[in-house]
Amino acid sequence: MTLTKPFFNYILSIISLSFLALSLIPAEASAQERKIDPDSSVTTQDQVTIKGERISYSATAGTQPVWDDDGEAIASLFYVYYERTDVDDTARRPLVFSFNGGPGSASVWMHIGYTGPRFLAIDDEGYPVQPYGVIENNHSILDVADIVYIDPVNTGFSRILDEDADRDTFFGVNADIRYLAEWIDNFVSRNDRWTSPKYLKGESYGTTRVGGLARQLQNAHWMYFNGVILVSPTGMGLEPPAMNPRSEILKLPYYAATAWYHEALSDDLQSQDLYDILPVVEEFTINEYLPAVAKGGFLDDETKIEIAEKVAYFSGIDKQHILNHNMTLPSSFFWKELLRDEGKTVGRLDSRYQGIDRSNAGDRYDHDPALTSWNHSFTPAINHYLREHLDYKTDLKYNIFGPVRPWDNSGDTTADDLRGAMAQNPYLHTLIQSGYYDGATDYFSAKYLMWNMDRSGKLKDRLRFEGYRSGHMMYLRQEDLETSNEHIREFILDSLPEDGVPARY
Repeated sequence: MTLTKPFFNYILSIISLSFLALSLIPAEASAQERKIDPDSSVTTQDQVTIKGERISYSATAGTQPVWDDDGEAIASLFYVYYERTDVDDTARRPLVFSFNGGPGSASVWMHIGYTGPRFLAIDDEGYPVQPYGVIENNHSILDVADIVYIDPVNTGFSRILDEDADRDTFFGVNADIRYLAEWIDNFVSRNDRWTSPKYLKGESYGTTRVGGLARQLQNAHWMYFNGVILVSPTGMGLEPPAMNPRSEILKLPYYAATAWYHEALSDDLQSQDLYDILPVVEEFTINEYLPAVAKGGFLDDETKIEIAEKVAYFSGIDKQHILNHNMTLPSSFFWKELLRDEGKTVGRLDSRYQGIDRSNAGDRYDHDPALTSWNHSFTPAINHYLREHLDYKTDLKYNIFGPVRPWDNSGDTTADDLRGAMAQNPYLHTLIQSGYYDGATDYFSAKYLMWNMDRSGKLKDRLRFEGYRSGHMMYLRQEDLETSNEHIREFILDSLPEDGVPARY
């Protein structure tokens, strides 16, 4: 077919109009679909049954800006705020701020796995099941406290807004504490919660975060708290350096618990209950093992053999391996070695979990079977829950783990920060919760932290420790979900002063 000139011109005009229409669409339109609104919220209403009582609550999913010194929004934090709706006087209603760790982890874990009103669908021991989703959490602490779950920058739906903002503003021990304290101050003001009793709850690296926040909020924002809850705590600045053998020695009670769980100990130990074994291992660790290894290469051969045999007895690992590692037992080797003859590895975050590697050889596993199992169940559940149950619509990816590296770990004094806050505030109490099968932040090191955070002993009546027969996320096991939430509930109620009781020594 031959095109006539008029028809050809007509075609050109159609094409030109098409390009003109396209040019009128903002260049950033497609990109905007995956940007978060820096200041937004959507509120839904729901109910949950806790301890036999039907409780109505509102759930607000939203974002709130992080401001710089000039009042410009440089980042936006995503949060979910649960508030019981049948409470008349919020001045008496406790408010809990909840963080997870990483650094770089969203608040998803304790949100739908621990204290929130919805719990992810898993089996009674914490393993994934399909279909994915959430159910009512009949053990939530929402009956006694309102809760705010906060995602730090680059986790969850939280993001940096200003491309020129210095990453050092967010990604470091003390930077993290400073900007989050400002954010909490703003949240409390916006929601009229200054008169409420307040609590900080953190898991893993989140314990470093809330330990520092307790003092920062108290000293720089004049916001005083009633309690701090440390779930699977880090060393918070008291943790021995990696080259210090003490960090591995303190894990012996954890090794014993794990070996007992997998029936890898001698018959006389296996015939006893875990709670009967652990005090014995703890006493040996502090009174014999630690002093012996402190002598280093000057430990006499007879004592060296004696100690190595006892470590082997309690850990389920052959004595020669203890000697080959200069009287210590590296965690990575333990996770690989304990079930090597069965062709299995054990998990780091929860050593009840078993994995399989490409090869039985080697001194470390290919992956942590506990973490992969948890990612399996949490990721679909939180994405479905936020979008479909809480009606927060966005095309943004929910970062279970977000890009926060490099992270400045220098200047970590958060254990002493918490001690200082407790010393200055007679109302302030601390609860520590740990799982016996946690190999990342082991329970005996958590006890060591509690013992040494205040060496004067003057604060010990306000420090409480609770242990559970599970791992890093002890709450994923149904039995421990109930018990650990009840311990938090008791802790909150016990730390509320009676009417008229002043904060004084």
